[in-house]
Amino acid sequence: MEVSRSGYYAWKNRLKSQGKIENEKRLIEIKRLFIENKETYGSPRIYDVLNKARITCSENRVAKLIRAGNLIAVQRRKIRITTNSNHKYSIAPNLLQRNFIVDKPNKVWVSDITYVWTLERWLYLASVLDLYSRGLGANT
Repeated sequence: MEVSRSGYYAWKNRLKSQGKIENEKRLIEIKRLFIENKETYGSPRIYDVLNKARITCSENRVAKLIRAGNLIAVQRRKIRITTNSNHKYSIAPNLLQRNFIVDKPNKVWVSDITYVWTLERWLYLASVLDLYSRGLGANT
């Protein structure tokens, strides 16, 4: 590494600077706030909390310490309720009564629909099955 032996030991035995000590103290406080807020706070929110607690620090410094501490804020998605069970519409009768054993093909067909979030948008998936063969109408 082309470093002299005396230079290496001088660097190794050097005391920490006042700024580094303050950064370590602030990083401890930032980690506490980060964990306390379920790892959802980024630098702007943590900066605001520190200011309210009268801990002086710039937002850029908070951002730099967050990066140095490898703290990555996760944005939680709000759960949107899509089902209303308290409606006045008629409910379809349960014809199967949980009897899923069928003796001949094309007698009972079942279906379901679900949705899956992708990086671009929601994708909807529908499936239809013949209960006899557990497939798409194959006569097995």
